[in-house]
Amino acid sequence: MATVWVAVTTATLCAVFAMVLALGQAVAARHRAGGAADLAALAAADRALRGEETACRAADEVAAAQGAQIVRCWVRGEIADVTARARFGPYAPEVRSRAGPPVTPLPTAPSAVGPSAGERGPPDGVTAQSPQPVPGWLRASPPAGELPPGPAERS
Repeated sequence: MATVWVAVTTATLCAVFAMVLALGQAVAARHRAGGAADLAALAAADRALRGEETACRAADEVAAAQGAQIVRCWVRGEIADVTARARFGPYAPEVRSRAGPPVTPLPTAPSAVGPSAGERGPPDGVTAQSPQPVPGWLRASPPAGELPPGPAERS
């Protein structure tokens, strides 16, 4: 009787393991197709103003480099709409992606409505302090005429 239970348990575990592997392959295929579609749409949008043929050719090259193929490519104005398919095992999901310029303009610097923070002074209870110098290793770029430290000079 114990042999039957062991055999049933082993078969059940093998079936569950096979389903988990199949699900993993399906998820991996979907992610590969999604990444290829996103990159292909960006490449097509980058070349959208050169014409649909040029843009879709660029999308096809990018998708092929990602191991996918373009199923559909549509370009209107600066908007590219691409559908890519990526094969992974027995799965071949198709993913659609769009790319183009932002719909709303990027935010601009706020307009000066009142006095700036420096003109108002510090808030109540806070004393004004002079700004502390920024260490060289924290600066985004060296001051004019100063070279960044070399590898031996960094600590």
